[in-house]
Amino acid sequence: MINQTMLQLGTKRSAIRELFEYGKRRKEEIGQDKVFDFSIGNPSVPAPAVLTEALQDLIANTDPVALHGYTSAQGDAAVRKAIAEAEEERAGVSVDPDLIYMTCGAAASLTVTLNALCNPGEEVIVLAPYFPEYRVFVEKAGAVLREVPCLPDTFQIDFSALSHAVTPRTKGVILNSPNNPTGAVIPASDLEKLGNLLREKEEEFQSELFLICDEPYRALTYGVTVPYVPAFYARTVVCYSYSKALSLPGERIGYILIPPVMPEGKTVYAALCGAGRALGFVCAPSLMQYAVAKCKNAGADLSVYRENRRILSESLSEMGYSVTPPDGAFYLFVKALEEDAAAFCERAKEFELLLVPSDSFGVKGYVRISYCVSTEQIKASLPAFRALYESYRKKD
Repeated sequence: MINQTMLQLGTKRSAIRELFEYGKRRKEEIGQDKVFDFSIGNPSVPAPAVLTEALQDLIANTDPVALHGYTSAQGDAAVRKAIAEAEEERAGVSVDPDLIYMTCGAAASLTVTLNALCNPGEEVIVLAPYFPEYRVFVEKAGAVLREVPCLPDTFQIDFSALSHAVTPRTKGVILNSPNNPTGAVIPASDLEKLGNLLREKEEEFQSELFLICDEPYRALTYGVTVPYVPAFYARTVVCYSYSKALSLPGERIGYILIPPVMPEGKTVYAALCGAGRALGFVCAPSLMQYAVAKCKNAGADLSVYRENRRILSESLSEMGYSVTPPDGAFYLFVKALEEDAAAFCERAKEFELLLVPSDSFGVKGYVRISYCVSTEQIKASLPAFRALYESYRKKD
């Protein structure tokens, strides 16, 4: 008999992917411009010109055999050195290129990390709301996912709840800042409290606790800066992806960083290499490795996201929706107009609005609206949002 867990995962997509596929079918039926698809975090902003130029230069001026050949399993040495230099410039700390592991995006970074760290039955804490695939990644690593709700409305860490959730079975905490789906950014003051809490729990249980930072939205912020987390807690693993920062979601390129301050960091890095080997995540796409190394300080144009965020936040708030403006990423997390978020999203489909219900994110009563779409779609969708809101007023 085949693996039933894998069969179930392959038979039923995530709620986000199901809605995305529905949207593609619906657009074929009634036209692209008539469907307001806010389902998936697929950047609408083009990759920066420097990336295109880097790819063109690599293809034109590099020996094809070398360009498309294998790199070292953990990634090309020169690429890792360039990334280390960029991290040093960003954070003002020392970074060892020999503690960087190139991956096929953030999903691979997280999967490799969890498989390297976790033993069967250990627990990994996630702060709800959280990206639904965390459960898949954690359970595939043989660990148990434990949800800890964030503070309502602000979606910041509830330290009392987190403290009670850490037990001798806890291996670590996944921290996603800016957060998908809320856009919340964890401030430095809370990171300091988090570091202190984890150190206290390590002492109490005589255990090693890891902070696993999932940071694909690190470069997408609005008036705030994402702190360098290892400065607050040494046993931190940073998982990064260029998918959002350089608008490269389909190219699957990212990295894992172990800070030199981590106790026994080289041993943890060796475990990463072993997990990458066991999972088949070795030698991330070579062309993209070389390309991102040439674009280490580049970023996508955030002006479109910033404008979309402004228009959608202000317009929905004016209509009567409850909106918490995000500090980062490109999602709005909005209260549904009834307790059953899935039912609300089904009603939204009647107005050709494709919104993701919050249930799979670990909370109830909200929807995620992905505003990494064209500004024209944002503006065109506003009458539909208003009509949806009015349909509930008529119902009442």
